[in-house]
Amino acid sequence: MQSISRSTATSILSQCAGKTIAVVGDVMLDRYFWGSVNRISPEAPVPVIDLEHESLHLGGAANVASNLQALGIQPLLCGVIGNDNSGAMLMEILESMGCSSSGMIALEHRPTTVKTRIIGNNQQMLRVDREVRDAITDAEADMLLGSILNSPDLAGIILEDYNKGVMTKSLIQSLCSIAQARNIPVFVDPKFSHFFEYRGVAVFKPNRKEAQEALGFSLKTIEDIHKAGNELLDRLECKNVLLTLGEQGMMLFEQNGTISSVPTRARKVSDVSGAGDTAIAMLAAAMAGDATIQEAATLANYAAGIVCEQPGIISVTPQEIIHAIDMDME
Repeated sequence: MQSISRSTATSILSQCAGKTIAVVGDVMLDRYFWGSVNRISPEAPVPVIDLEHESLHLGGAANVASNLQALGIQPLLCGVIGNDNSGAMLMEILESMGCSSSGMIALEHRPTTVKTRIIGNNQQMLRVDREVRDAITDAEADMLLGSILNSPDLAGIILEDYNKGVMTKSLIQSLCSIAQARNIPVFVDPKFSHFFEYRGVAVFKPNRKEAQEALGFSLKTIEDIHKAGNELLDRLECKNVLLTLGEQGMMLFEQNGTISSVPTRARKVSDVSGAGDTAIAMLAAAMAGDATIQEAATLANYAAGIVCEQPGIISVTPQEIIHAIDMDME
């Protein structure tokens, strides 16, 4: 795939600013404990973290919304939280960002999904999850649909499925049907459970592991990867498949038969947490800014590379994207 010029990237990022993109899916709160490691515990062969500070961040679909906002997009976040302290803290973060919380639903019967990561010497050492994966009810799904139906000027819809129960089969089908009727592009980060329910979308973005599990064969060779991408295009009847391949970058499969390799941009990988969220946010934002799918995929790869170079969950700005492009041009 050809590199993108500074002027083209600047134009795309300028044109998408101010548009509204909905994010529907599993919302999470990310809690971080940061510290240093200087010794091993005498109680067990594990490192001892000297805690220095704590931080809270938006996770899952909420992190996608955060990334959209950092890119100048107005995100409409639609998901569920618990009626608990973690849910209240998540809503406080949204409000402090100026991000609309009108699509959020607080439920009594399930906790807010929380992922707690322990970072020692800038490396993730442990993660503790608190979550309920039961599917939401049809009535709760209808409430999320209502937020989409009441938003007339959406430039895109991102569906974020982490198998936490929000993205039910009926909700996926309804969202895709609404989007097609209103000519709104849909961008999908799938998981295994409903992998083949996302039909007719603009971009389907699985990673290697997800594609292997769904298709039933390993993606080791370039021939395997091409077979997977083409099979997904055919079975999902989607416009584009963007297969993320870790250190091998991404492979883009277009409906017209074009296949493009997008090599990785990260120079020094520190932490891959949130890179996929950033990539799909940049992809949808770029398409809202009239980018071609190849330009959007290239910008998404730049954005993901920036995230991988820094520990923790971060959001990428247009200025950082342009700086990364400038660095590649030197």
